[in-house]
Amino acid sequence: MILKRSLLLPLSVFLVALLTLLGTLLFLWPDEKQASVAAIGGPFRLTNQEGKPFSSDALKGKPFAIFFGFTHCPDVCPTTLYDLTQDMTALGPDADKLNVIFVTVDPTRDDPALMKDYLSSFDPRIIGLTGTEDEIAAVAKAYRVFYRKVPTDSGYTMDHTATIFLMDRKGQFSGGSNFQEPAETRLGKLKRLIKEG
Repeated sequence: MILKRSLLLPLSVFLVALLTLLGTLLFLWPDEKQASVAAIGGPFRLTNQEGKPFSSDALKGKPFAIFFGFTHCPDVCPTTLYDLTQDMTALGPDADKLNVIFVTVDPTRDDPALMKDYLSSFDPRIIGLTGTEDEIAAVAKAYRVFYRKVPTDSGYTMDHTATIFLMDRKGQFSGGSNFQEPAETRLGKLKRLIKEG
């Protein structure tokens, strides 16, 4: 009995300290969604496939899917854009509630005219964006996109992140998708993005 009483006080102090520590950590620990929101996306100014200035302000009020690639890409980029075209068809009228953006990581070759010609093979609602090397670097950094030139025998190709970033109507990161997902999974994510706004 004496042993039990002597342990009661230290045990109580330990439990109170543990609960206080846990409460403090829960209060200070960043929410996972908030951390994601802060990490991906941001304002940008580029040039669309019509050669006109395009600002991220034009995307406000509508959720959007944004993908980084280049027109000379042999497989991932055309596959992703084809998949997005199919998804927009499957969405029907709801596709108009979503913006789809394709940003080049190869602005040296991908001028507005080439972007326009390249995107003519896909859904006409897809917006193509290019810019200067510095402008592209800034938007890629904001979206945590990796890209680099890779020399080849005939010139160069580009290595780059192949994620489709799903952004809500406020321009905050909502999730990701890619061409390797089953069509129904990718479409489900787009439907959820549109529904949640």
